[in-house]
Amino acid sequence: MAGAEILVDAVVYLGAAVIAVPISKRLGLGSVIGYLIAGIVIGPWGLHLIDDAETILHFSEFGVVLLLFLIGLELNPSRLWALRHAIFGLGALQVLLTASLIAAFGWFFIDDMKALFIVAVALALSSTAMAMQLVGEKNLSQTSAGQSAFAVLLFQDLAVIPLLALMPLMVHKAGESTPGGAINLIHIIAVVGLILIGGRYVVRHVFRIIAKTELREIFTAFALLLVIGIALLMAYVGLSMALGTFLAGVVLADSEYRQQLEIEIEPFKGLLMGLFFIAVGMSTNIGLLGEEFPLIIGLVGGILLIKFAVLLLVGKWFHLSGNQSLLLAALVAQVGEFAFVIFGLADRLHLIDPSISGPLIVVVSLSMIITPLLIVAVEKLIDRRMTVEESVEEMPHESNPVILIGVGRMGQVISRMLIANDIYATVIDNDPDQVELSRRYAHKAYYGDARRADLLEAAGIGDARLLIVACDDQHATTEIVDVVKAKYPSLPIVARARNRTHAYELFERGVKDVERETFFSSLAMTERVLKLLGYSNDDAYAAVAFFRKHDEDMLERLFELRDEPDRMRQSVIQSRKDFDQLMREEMSRRDSNASPDDAGVDQKI
Repeated sequence: MAGAEILVDAVVYLGAAVIAVPISKRLGLGSVIGYLIAGIVIGPWGLHLIDDAETILHFSEFGVVLLLFLIGLELNPSRLWALRHAIFGLGALQVLLTASLIAAFGWFFIDDMKALFIVAVALALSSTAMAMQLVGEKNLSQTSAGQSAFAVLLFQDLAVIPLLALMPLMVHKAGESTPGGAINLIHIIAVVGLILIGGRYVVRHVFRIIAKTELREIFTAFALLLVIGIALLMAYVGLSMALGTFLAGVVLADSEYRQQLEIEIEPFKGLLMGLFFIAVGMSTNIGLLGEEFPLIIGLVGGILLIKFAVLLLVGKWFHLSGNQSLLLAALVAQVGEFAFVIFGLADRLHLIDPSISGPLIVVVSLSMIITPLLIVAVEKLIDRRMTVEESVEEMPHESNPVILIGVGRMGQVISRMLIANDIYATVIDNDPDQVELSRRYAHKAYYGDARRADLLEAAGIGDARLLIVACDDQHATTEIVDVVKAKYPSLPIVARARNRTHAYELFERGVKDVERETFFSSLAMTERVLKLLGYSNDDAYAAVAFFRKHDEDMLERLFELRDEPDRMRQSVIQSRKDFDQLMREEMSRRDSNASPDDAGVDQKI
């Protein structure tokens, strides 16, 4: 039964992903490598649970289409215009240099110039799906490396269009009519114009009508219909489906429905992207890898080396820092999914011999599989380089009275207040982008891992009067406290706590000056809420102050019961009952003491 077979296949895909991806994430390899390994295991070269990898690969490529649509939604035209130099400078230079170098080496093995051109350009392209997934996982979207990677990938998507248009013309002989695959320029202009004009003046009105139905499933259906329809229109005129949906996303970036579109499309994108990576793993011809192991491994290593070197060079040329250039190279060094499309079309047009395209397809798959591992290696290299070369050596040797760890949301406020009061602090953070941002605004900070005793020594902790730990990683905070308490047990520490449990961990280590990161902002919001509900300024302030005193006292009392969960639970329940009663009595007392003139001014709701 066909329906049952589809369900069985779905169980295999989902089961493989559910098992492989969490293990991969646990090992620090990311989700992509988990999907790829899952595909290899269930595919024709593994357990043989699924055989038709090519069909699944074509279907799952729609995940890339959805990805580009979502990326477009994040880019309004003004931001896209701001990236024009990176797109047409950095991106174009990368493709040109990489393709030229690959062609120069490939000339020794491929004597057909048409085939050599196709191979060189195809291998110069990178994987939008792989790179953007890793950018999201590693939170690199706002970094120089992440934005440069996006610019390079966008130019590559644009570069695919003329290549796919040119390939049918390569088989055209003199005296013959042009093949039907040649792109009609008028059709292209019409379709692109329809996307741009329709998205701006028609689609928004349709979304407004659908939104009034208040039926979420219909909104989702129209969102998918829009993306699929645009993709099919672009495919009809021979253009990249992903490019079309990207343009549609950019047009709708300023729409009031942008956020809802992201919410509705995101789950489908995530599943299809996972399926795409599983299909890549399935399509990796392990048999051919065994037969031509030295050749394939040599090609993979050579191509990655060429692309990595070119990306480092162009990154430096466009003024990226050394570490950001390394990250850019690691993100975009692989060969992309468009290579499958290009080699497939070249095979059908007999432009490339199967003896050439076969190993190259395996090379493409292996380069994608290696990418997450390359990212992990580069991240470790960057950490080591920055810690050894920048952290310790760049640390000031003057003795400041305060050492501040973490220059994020809380650390920035603390740092500004200290500077305003002429109190000098040595500021350390393990996020290079945050350090760079602080320095850009004239707040001097240093990169480093404060869990290292030698770094703290270089920062002058031996002469410091106070240590402030304001980083947002609770495990790192606890480890920093352990390192400091081991050597400087008498140094006063003020620490940021994630929650009550984290506060207790710090209490156990002798840190009594602990501030829960959302406690005071929650109190401030509560005070504002009470005022809006009719409480006077004094009553709202008094209610919040009463709660703060009660909660801080309870925090200390419950710390003594941390090893007795049953008693702690009973104490919490009883304490809340007592507080409710005390609060009512306190507010009644304040009401009774209010003057008659004030009694009717602020009626509580």
